[in-house]
Amino acid sequence: MTTQSSEAMNEQFDRRTLDWYIDKLVEVIVFISGISAIIFVIGIFVFVTMEGMGFLFDSFSFSEFFGSEYWEPSDEDAPEYGILALIAGTASVTGLAMLIAIPFSLGTAIYIAEFSTGKTREYLKVLVELLAAIPSVVWGFIGLTIMNPLIIELFDVPVGLTVLNAGIILGLMAAPIMTSIAEDALKAVPDRYREAAEALGATRWQVIYKTVLPAAKNGLLGAILLGVGRGFGETMAVLMATGHAVNIPGSVFDSVRALTATIAAELGETAVGSEHYQVLFTIGIFLFLITFVINLTADLIVRGIKNQ
Repeated sequence: MTTQSSEAMNEQFDRRTLDWYIDKLVEVIVFISGISAIIFVIGIFVFVTMEGMGFLFDSFSFSEFFGSEYWEPSDEDAPEYGILALIAGTASVTGLAMLIAIPFSLGTAIYIAEFSTGKTREYLKVLVELLAAIPSVVWGFIGLTIMNPLIIELFDVPVGLTVLNAGIILGLMAAPIMTSIAEDALKAVPDRYREAAEALGATRWQVIYKTVLPAAKNGLLGAILLGVGRGFGETMAVLMATGHAVNIPGSVFDSVRALTATIAAELGETAVGSEHYQVLFTIGIFLFLITFVINLTADLIVRGIKNQ
């Protein structure tokens, strides 16, 4: 009996030891997974900064870089690296896309969360997710082959690859993700809020407008800012739908060029280590900082809302 008891105790001890090691291993894996995103972001920023550092410290001129609309890196005598027109093109396309995507996304999210029921809701959610899964190059192909001639015919303009084309395409691209996040935010509002408003005699729309939307504003703000980030970071669809012309737009029917599209179009044809190569990475640093500012602003706004 003593021998059996001793073997049972040893076996139990070995199991506890094994469980302890497994717990520690899982804890280490979870910790590494948790900080991996931070490590990757820092690594990307360091790499991009190192590649663009030569231009920043040798030839960078703030007034020319941000204030000039002339982007002529191929000029052998006097190359010019002004990104004002590229910034204007990116901002105009993103702004128009948000004007299209925000009402569409919020309206769809409200309908799915507050009005649709049963299979209708499930089908709509699946369709929204399928739209989000469409590759950006497919959206760009739609803008190039369908929207381009359609805009030319409807508005009688010479070229359909314009701010309007890219704004519509980018708005449709950003809408599914914004809709999904906004719908989750609306569903997260407790039902007792709706029941209390209805008990006070509020109509369906009053419940949504005065109770549900204010309660879900943090999540809705996050959805909108995610759409803005998607607009600034999109490359292929914008490259194919804007006309890729260096131009400060005066209307939605002008062709423009975006910052991301410029990097994608020119980086593969640029000599590694050249000034042009370094300038493209400097644009990448600028895009990285814009994304950081957007996220920081969102965090400050959300914190301010929570403290009210």
